[in-house]
Amino acid sequence: MFAMLCSITMSAQTADKLYAEGKALYDAKDYGKAIVKLKAAAEKGHKKAQYRLGFCYDKGRGVSENDTQAFQWYSKSAAQGYAKAQYQLGKCYKNGEGTQKDRAKAVALFTKAANQGNANAQYELGKCYLKGKGVPQSDSKAKSLIKKALADDKDGKEIMDDIRKDAAKGDEDAKRILTLIK
Repeated sequence: MFAMLCSITMSAQTADKLYAEGKALYDAKDYGKAIVKLKAAAEKGHKKAQYRLGFCYDKGRGVSENDTQAFQWYSKSAAQGYAKAQYQLGKCYKNGEGTQKDRAKAVALFTKAANQGNANAQYELGKCYLKGKGVPQSDSKAKSLIKKALADDKDGKEIMDDIRKDAAKGDEDAKRILTLIK
């Protein structure tokens, strides 16, 4: 029993170490080397490595862009409850990238991630409520979710900058959001 516990612990440490090394390489923009470490950690079940590997396939960083692979890795990470992966998987379902479009699954995933405090998911879910896409239209729910997203210390400013840029380009949804959140 002790040997089995040690083996499990060593495997987890190895996956954590591989992920940490892969993330450091990714952050240094050495995507080719990062992929090797991230894939090894992802194959051991590391949810953050699975998410990041999915993101690499999604954006073509260190590998050829491949929506199907991105979808598969996001799915594995999301199944472990990782909010960033749930958000990205929701986008896959919303846009039909790597899978068939499915608004109900997108909304369910955005909701899971939003409930964990993911600002991007809160914003996407807010837009769903604003337009009544996959959920009943509700300005009050849209406003609440979008305001939560904008209050986020990490991503709120970037989300607001994107809304303003889109509104300046004439995007009607972005203009409506700016009016709604006043």
